[in-house]
Amino acid sequence: MRSIDDILEEYEFLEGDERYRLLIELGRELDEMPQPLKTDATLVRGCSAQVWVYPTGDAAQLHFLADSNAAITKGIVALVISAVQDRPAEEVAAMDVTGALAPFDLRNQLSSNRTQGVPNMIALVKEHAARIAQG
Repeated sequence: MRSIDDILEEYEFLEGDERYRLLIELGRELDEMPQPLKTDATLVRGCSAQVWVYPTGDAAQLHFLADSNAAITKGIVALVISAVQDRPAEEVAAMDVTGALAPFDLRNQLSSNRTQGVPNMIALVKEHAARIAQG
């Protein structure tokens, strides 16, 4: 998975539909999430599309599997995951993920329907990280 800095560098050169295409491409690059992990327990609440997030790894290197049933939403999921992927759980728990995503200006680039679940997704990722960091 690309780093959030690499994604931002590319994103800044693009406009309009090209940004949508980049998000869709990012969604396709996510590690595949096995169907049995797509349960009510891994479902992110408040998203217009279905979004699942599942933590793997350990406190030293937290890794997330994620998926969505909508292409652009899946790209947004990939963007969130790129900010936290393979970092220590303690770092993710304390991280300002919203701040890391701010340069993408998603609220003004995408419809509110597509971004309404982002805070819930970030909260879930941080909750998972805090729980894993505490053992």
